[in-house]
Amino acid sequence: MVDAVPGRLTLITGPSGVGKGTLVAQLLAKHPEIWLSISATTRSPRAGEVDGQHYFFLSRETFEQQVTAGGFLEWAEFAGNLYGTPRKPVEDSLALGRPVLLEIELEGARQVRQSFPAGFQVFLKPPSFEELERRIRGRGTDSEEAISKRLGRARIELEAEGEFDAALVNGDLATALVELERLMGL
Repeated sequence: MVDAVPGRLTLITGPSGVGKGTLVAQLLAKHPEIWLSISATTRSPRAGEVDGQHYFFLSRETFEQQVTAGGFLEWAEFAGNLYGTPRKPVEDSLALGRPVLLEIELEGARQVRQSFPAGFQVFLKPPSFEELERRIRGRGTDSEEAISKRLGRARIELEAEGEFDAALVNGDLATALVELERLMGL
């Protein structure tokens, strides 16, 4: 096995339902040397969530102070809560020569491009829009209204593919994993 590119930040993004979480879980299971960035949030922990493992749970005041101090690579507000990628743990892992992976949404990826331009950005896309719709509907967790919103957002996000260093089709998980490993130098 070839070691990952030392101290390289790789970001992966793509529309909801494309399989980011599944692909990242497979990658981390195979490559424990990769450090997956943990986001910070102002929302309350859900049952079973552990501070510093699932999220860094911060007060709104603390989060906003860190925003002002430049403490996030990216951040956004969603559903009344703030979410962001803390800069220090990422920089500390990179300084140790450990490869770092961020799994974030499109707007966050755009912010990271500005705040950390040396990062390598990968856009994960479905083999077709129809397949993406099948996957989202197959979850069986969303209302028709929520599905329509996700699909509308996905159409917009898919147009951003050209903004990224590489695009990767997630049609077959095993193939996508091999290609992601190649892109990351693993």
